[in-house]
Amino acid sequence: MAEMTGPGAPGPDADAGGDEFDDGAESESVAVYQRFRRVFGSAAVRGANARKRRVKKAGDSVPFAPGRDPDRLGDIVQGLTARLGWDSSLAQSDLMLAWTEIAGEETAAHSHPTGIDNGTLTVECESTAWATQLRLMRVQITTRIAEKYPDAGVQSIRFQGPDAPSWKRGPKSIPGRGPRDTYG
Repeated sequence: MAEMTGPGAPGPDADAGGDEFDDGAESESVAVYQRFRRVFGSAAVRGANARKRRVKKAGDSVPFAPGRDPDRLGDIVQGLTARLGWDSSLAQSDLMLAWTEIAGEETAAHSHPTGIDNGTLTVECESTAWATQLRLMRVQITTRIAEKYPDAGVQSIRFQGPDAPSWKRGPKSIPGRGPRDTYG
């Protein structure tokens, strides 16, 4: 009787009685080996072309060729913010930080922006007198914002005086006009 060798042959542990492999089932290691041969192929089937390297074409990857220069970091970050839709939020943050430059040093010392909501910039002023003064300067401030921060989306500006307590509601409210003071 010829001895079997190769992938289908029983291993050295199989005894002559064959009590474990009598029904023709393969061992797990042989089954895995056969599956890998089917999936990846054998060296004899692949042929000589499988090991050849790809031939480079002229101009395929040449150093210092056009289009090979790296992009500047600023351009990459700007493209990323535009793609993610952060331009408006970043412009609004820049506007809030540059309030001194927009309004002027003296004006900025007596006012500060509190937020931008639905295209309206809200500026809190130190007193009602400063709020009135800034209302008179609204056109100039809006023009500067539109020139320097067009992506911020500011359409109008609201100037507020200092917060005053409300006498309209609460346990000590009284009917009528209530106290009249400018609180500032």
